Amino acid sequence: MSQKITAILMLEMMGRPKEHLVETLEGFVKQIDSEKNVTVTNSKIQEPALVKDKEDLFTTFAEIEVEVAEFGNLAMLMFKYMPAHVEVIEPEKLEVGNNIASEVLSEITRRLHKYEELTRLMQMEMQVAKKQIDKLKEEKN
Repeated sequence: MSQKITAILMLEMMGRPKEHLVETLEGFVKQIDSEKNVTVTNSKIQEPALVKDKEDLFTTFAEIEVEVAEFGNLAMLMFKYMPAHVEVIEPEKLEVGNNIASEVLSEITRRLHKYEELTRLMQMEMQVAKKQIDKLKEEKN
């Protein structure tokens, strides 16, 4: 089951220098356009703006319109490029086969488990660090 989909991806970026942000986003546009069954039909990169209360930190975004062969290709873009926002333009109704749906849901589940594992590890490391700080405070007093 193949169904062409047109969507807009919003990629956000923060960093320095501002020229690097534009170059990086331009590179992402080229990478996305080179993905199998994906065509970039339009792209616009916003001029980087200074982050409030920061001297040399900039933020910007790219609005990238893509046409993909099927829903699985769009899902792959989500996992690979992690856009801040996705808007499906057309078709109005999507048909997704159970194989593609299963693949996408399995990938979401796999990533959630990975993030949960990382969160638990960081919590354990934070507890160890807190105990070490408390011990150092006791030794100082």
